[in-house]
Formats: sequence, structure tokens, C-alpha cells
Amino acid sequence: MEQADQKSELRSSRDKRAAWRFRCSFFATLSRSFGWLGEEGSSSRAMADSAVDAPIPEPVLEEDGLLSTLDLVLFSIIAAALIYWLTFRKKPEEIPEFKKLTTPVQTTQEKSFIEKMKKTSGSLQGRNIVVFYGSQTGTAEEFSNRLAKDAQRYGMKGMAADPEEYHMSELSRLTEIDNSIAIFCMATYGEGDPTDNAQDFHEWLQEGDADLEGVNFTVFALGNKTYEHFNAMGKYVDKRLEELGAKRIFDLGMGDDDANLEEDFVSWREQFWPAVCEHFGVEATGEESSIRQYRLEVHSDINMNKVYTGEVSRLKSYDTQRAPFDTKNPFLAPVTVNRQLQKGGSRHLMHLELDITGSKIRYEAGDHVAVYPTNDTALISQIGHLLQEDLDAVISLHNLDEESNKKHPFPCPTTYRTALEHYLDITSPPRTNVLYELAQYASNPKEQEHMRKMASSSPEGKGLYHSWVLEPRRNILAILQDLPSLRPPIDHMCELLPRLQSRYYSIASSAKVHPDSIHLCAVVVEYQTSTNRLNQGVATTWLRNRLPTENGHKTTVPIYIRKSQFRLPFKASSPVIMIGPGTGIAPFRGFIQELAWLREQGRDVGESILYYGCRHRNEDFLYQEELEEFQTAGVLTQVSVAFSRDQEEKVYVQHLLKKDQEHLWKLINTENAHIYVCGDARNMARDVQNTFYDMVEQTGGLARPQAVEYVKKLMTKGRYSQDVWS
Repeated sequence: MEQADQKSELRSSRDKRAAWRFRCSFFATLSRSFGWLGEEGSSSRAMADSAVDAPIPEPVLEEDGLLSTLDLVLFSIIAAALIYWLTFRKKPEEIPEFKKLTTPVQTTQEKSFIEKMKKTSGSLQGRNIVVFYGSQTGTAEEFSNRLAKDAQRYGMKGMAADPEEYHMSELSRLTEIDNSIAIFCMATYGEGDPTDNAQDFHEWLQEGDADLEGVNFTVFALGNKTYEHFNAMGKYVDKRLEELGAKRIFDLGMGDDDANLEEDFVSWREQFWPAVCEHFGVEATGEESSIRQYRLEVHSDINMNKVYTGEVSRLKSYDTQRAPFDTKNPFLAPVTVNRQLQKGGSRHLMHLELDITGSKIRYEAGDHVAVYPTNDTALISQIGHLLQEDLDAVISLHNLDEESNKKHPFPCPTTYRTALEHYLDITSPPRTNVLYELAQYASNPKEQEHMRKMASSSPEGKGLYHSWVLEPRRNILAILQDLPSLRPPIDHMCELLPRLQSRYYSIASSAKVHPDSIHLCAVVVEYQTSTNRLNQGVATTWLRNRLPTENGHKTTVPIYIRKSQFRLPFKASSPVIMIGPGTGIAPFRGFIQELAWLREQGRDVGESILYYGCRHRNEDFLYQEELEEFQTAGVLTQVSVAFSRDQEEKVYVQHLLKKDQEHLWKLINTENAHIYVCGDARNMARDVQNTFYDMVEQTGGLARPQAVEYVKKLMTKGRYSQDVWS
């Protein structure tokens, strides 16, 4: 009995010791949780931890039930400490993030075009003209540089500026500079949208309420009349600046790339400068000599690891690829498939598949893939031979305006060969300013006069430029060949030639089906000119030769994705009407793949109709087998194909639309159908749109003006979408 009592007492003792350890442990843990034991309290923490393992004095062990006196004391202390901590605790002081003092100052100065205009740089004692450009393909930027350069000939000083790089809210400060003007060369992109680099400026104009009283401005708009919203961005900027109080000192210029954009610009420019001189009461200097923008540096001894070999922006970016990939950092996508699509005929139609595995590139059906091509090496060698230059010399061209954001016309240092292959457009007909600048190097007076006349704004000069340069599509090599006395320094020629731009293609696949691959289809551009030269498209000719492997190595293509608004309806059950002759089939191949995927997911997919057109059924019916399989599977409700040259009378997609107008009108008017058009803007897209006007008028019973308005409303609501090119 006594032994049993001793065992019971020992158990009770052990239980109470365990309870003590639990209380101490609980208190220590609670202390840590509330931060009572900071870094400096490590010794206190050690004491608390050691207390858990220390022997418990016998007197502390009390006999009683659930809550002993010690329990009450401990909980009272904890409660009091908790209340004190919550009420009076000192909040930890935030440690300020210290940055280098120069960083914000430099950023502010770089973003201030006003401060940059006021600065003195070399021969430029401050500037009073700033030329902003909204440019997607480089033309508006080129025009801006020409206007900024012109200013010097008219006794003024100018700078070209990318609105994306500056605080456009500073426009109101332009009045701080005497005789100042803001010129805007604004291109329109897509369906009346601003270009990528003018997006923020457009939003600022829409949302802002700046006071631009006293600010002088003028606008030259760049667009194409074949598009629905001709010069929409330029018109908007012109209108909005006036609404904000700015003063228009010369009329809005309207450039039409469907006709002759260069002629439109030259005509506007020739009238603009005299108007500026008159407005400010100044006289033109009459200086007609060439004005260089860059100085040449030849590198005789340089580490070749520091020389650009074709990278768009970051040196060695093609050796060490890093996401994200965009216009300045393209991804080198390996070519996995490159096959011919046509079954016959003289044209080369191709299907390419590009691997984007591991790139983190995401796309949607309807987006565009941009490709950076390179020029034909044979053309480059001929230029080097004619100019008798060492194309492998390593050079840099440095901007004479030290304050300019554009330090070089292309990535430097590099070689002439690399510049001509990757960075310069050597296949397009040169613009008049290039001819004007190069004319001085023609040793034959007649050839020099010929070039100067083409560069003039006289009716005779415009006609000569059109007949001798544009119609026969003479590029810089052809001009050098046909004017034997013209032998300019290669560095000046490279300074003047525009940048080689990326080419955009509608993606012909769905990321739902091909998440790691981008498909595209294209026709190789190739034609004989009136001077018996074979001209070839830069990108399509280059892509044709990009086979999956070359000399045992994977072939790659530099790409990035440009997002589009060309999208399938949000509701999969909405009917879809797709119209895309030729390579206009590309985005619809992606759409159809996605519709098939949606059906596999059990979604209710609406009626889908494809109107396709080609020349001959047995030659260029692209993706024929695929389309027939999709129709058999029920993904495509209807496939209507116009073979334009298989019969005596030509048949086009608009003729097929007219035949089905009763059914199409029902889908559009009562079932919320979406219409998509892809392909040639100049003829096909316009004819298709007119067919829909007729359909609404005849089948819908509306008068012509109301029928036109009906179709325009479909466009506004996103139910009539176009992905077209001219």
C-alpha cells in the first residue's frame, strides 16, 4: 500500500513537472511570437529555454486540480504583458531605402525634353524645335529626323524625340523657349490606333486637362487610305492639342502610303518651313550643303567580343538569351518545319513552325509574330565591290548631338557588313532626302543634276522620282549601278539608309493546341522589274532558306509577339464567319484549331463558316486536307472556296458571300455572329466590306446610309474585325 502511494506520488510529481515545463515552454514561445525577445534578448531566451529543462523545486509542486495558484499568476502576467505590448509597443522604425543621389536626378533630366532642349551641346546652342514621332515601322521616325535636321537650314535648331521616353505633360513648358514649336509626325496603326510608342501620349491626351495656351504646334499624319480609319491618330492629335489651347501654326499634313507617302511629306514640308519663317519673322539661311548627323570612328584595335554581330539591342543577347522577349530582345526560335504548301504553279508558298519551348512566350490565336530578317549577302558584296570598301572594317557612327538619346544610327561598334546585313534597309527605293544628300558625291554633273532634280519638290522632280525610282523599284544598289559616277563614302550612305524593320505575320496556330510552337504561312515575294532586275522580298526569301538544320546545326529565327484584337468571340456559341483568301487563311487556321479544342472540352461551339479563295484548286488550295478533315468532324459548318482562275469568269470570295447573303444576314442580325476578314486591304477587304453593305441594304431592308452605319456599328462593337495589309 505504501509502495503504491509512493508510485502515485511520483506520477503526480512527474505530471506536475511536465506541467511546469509546458508552462515555461508556452511562455517562452509566446514571448518569441510577440517579439518580446529580440535579437538583443538571446540570453533571456536561453534562460527561458534552460528553465524548461531545470529541476523543479519540491515546494512548488502543489496538489490541486486544473488551475493552481502558479497557473493564475502566470496567466495574469501573460495577460498584462499582452495588453501592454498591444497598447504601448513601439512600432519598428522603417529603414529608408537609400538610392544613389544621381539616379533620380538623371532620370528626371532624361525624361525632360524641355531641359534637353535648353542644353548646349557642341554647335547646338539650345533648341527651339522638338519633333515627336509615333512610329511602328520607322517611317515616322525617319520623317522626324529629317525635320529636325531641316531646322538648321532654316536658322533654327531641332531635336527628334520619342514620346515614350519623355514626360509629355511638359508640353505646357514649351512656352519657356522663345520661337518654339512642337511638331508631331504621327502614324496610325491597325484600326485607327496609336503606335506602340505613342500609347502613353494618346492616353495622356485623352485623360489630361493640360493648359497648352501659347504652345505652337503642327502635325503630319501618316496612314493608308485603304484602311477604314485613315490617319485617325494624326487627326486626333491635331484636334486634341487645339482643344487644350495650343496654337496650330500650319495645317495638318495627310500622308497616304497607298499613293505616295514620300511625295505627300515633301510637299507638306516645302510649304511648312516658309510658313514657320513667316510666323516668327525669320529668314531661311539658304544653306543647301549636306549636314552630317554622325561622325565616323574606325576601330583598328578592338576586342571583338565588344562588337555587335546582328543583335537588336543588347550585346551578345543572341548568345545568352534572357526573357522577356520583345522588339528589342527577340527570341531565337529554332525552325522545326519548313515545307512548301502549293502543289503546283510558279509561286512558292511555305509553312513554317518555330519552337518556343522554354521561352515563356505566350500567344493567342489571332496574334502576330514579328520576324527580324537579314539582307541577301550577294547584294551586300556587290555594294562593297562598287564602293571599293573593306566591309569587315569595325566602325562606330557617333551622333554629333551629344544630348541626343539616339547615340548611333544602329548598334555600334560593328562592321559595315553586319550593318548592311542586319541593320539597314538596302532593298527599298531610297527616299528623296537620301538622293539629295548623296548627290554631292556624283562626279558627273549630269548625274548630280539628275539626282538633285528627283529630290526636289517641283512637279517635274516628283514625276522623275516616281518614274525613275519608285516604278522600277530601284534600290540603293541599282542606283549605284545605273549612276557610275556616284561613289559616296560608305559611312555617309550607312548614316542615311533607314533601319531594316521586322516583318509581321499572322500566326497560323492556336496556343491551346500548340503551346510550344508558332506556325506561320507566307508567299515568297519575287518579281521582275522594268529594268530587268529580279527583286525579292527580304523576309520571305530569307525564311524560304531557313531549313530546320544547316550544316548539322539548328536554324533559328529572331522573333517576338505582337498582340492583336483579332480574337474569337468571348462566347464560343456565337457564330463565326471567316473570310481569308490566299495566305489570309493563316489566323483562321488558328481559330479553327481552337474551335476544335473547345468542342473537345465539351463547350457549345456555334456555327463556323469559312470563305477561302485561291487561284487553282490543284495548285494553291492551302491546307486543303486539314480543312476537309475539320469539316468532316463538324468543327467547320461550311467551307466555301472561290477558285478565281479555274473558269473563264473570275470568282472571288465576295461573290460567294453574295450567294449566301440570306443565311449570313440571319446569323448576323439575329444570332450575334462575328465577322472576320484577313488579307489584302487594297482590293479584297474593300470589296468584302461593300458586299456586306449590299447585304444589309438588300436583305435587311435598310437604306444605303443606314446599311453603312449598321456595318460600322458592328466594327465598333468588335463584331466585324479586320487583319489586313496593303
